[in-house]
Amino acid sequence: MEQKHEIYPLIPDLYYPACFLVKQGTDTATIQQQIAQHQFSFPLIAKPNIGMQGKAVKKVKNLEELLQYARVCPVDFLVQQFSSYKNEVGIFYHRMPGSVKGIVTGIVAKEPMKVKGDGVSSLYQLICEVPRYILQMDQLTQIYGEGLLKVLPKDEEMILVPYGNHARGSKFLDWTDKIDETFTNSMDEICKQINGFYYGRLDVMYDDWDDLRNGKNFHIIELNGAGADPTHMYDPKHSLFFAWKEIVRHWTFLYRVSKANHQSGIPYMSLKEGAAMFKANAALVKKLNEFGEKI
Repeated sequence: MEQKHEIYPLIPDLYYPACFLVKQGTDTATIQQQIAQHQFSFPLIAKPNIGMQGKAVKKVKNLEELLQYARVCPVDFLVQQFSSYKNEVGIFYHRMPGSVKGIVTGIVAKEPMKVKGDGVSSLYQLICEVPRYILQMDQLTQIYGEGLLKVLPKDEEMILVPYGNHARGSKFLDWTDKIDETFTNSMDEICKQINGFYYGRLDVMYDDWDDLRNGKNFHIIELNGAGADPTHMYDPKHSLFFAWKEIVRHWTFLYRVSKANHQSGIPYMSLKEGAAMFKANAALVKKLNEFGEKI
């Protein structure tokens, strides 16, 4: 239930694509004024201010698509510049309050659903060749409609869904073995600029790995805190036991950070507050699922 428009200001401006908040029910003229004011150009990303698992996130190609999103969106949402970077990773980081240096505990590469044409098969046939993609067929039918009958030219690659989210079809690959001292120092320097950030995952867009490794030329598109998963555990090569081990390992970090913060005067959430949060979250999930079916 964290609000993205309260999270982004914690991050230095140079690290994330600019965005603005649109309150549910805002008239279309005001939205157009905000786009002009921020000097945004299409395509843009529209996404719920309180979101999860990529639900109801949409790449809007023009003003009409954005205004249509706004007309039916049942919640506050963000309009964000579309990052031009092509690759995405999730970087899990933690640092004990008061410690000089933090550590990177996992890296996940996100491989979006994509197909390669053979000049003969339709888009639908190419999708059916990958069992994992079939699970997303309802979503893909909603997106492409009759476009699924299109024959993709030989050797042409097409990204089906441009969102690096497991629930929306992306394949997660464990790149934790890429962690080295240079990478850790770069991420530590970045994360220490985010006030109060001691535990969580950065979802990052980049083009060149060496640039990212040295802390250059990237965008932080999401900053996930205590609710973040160590998503490198979702690599298909890993077992359920590996996933359990990673969850326990990271929850141990979270416990230690929470205890240290509590000792410095930050209160724990009460049972009543926690129950209310889960209830509100369940209602939001239902609302976003219904909204997602319309877009």
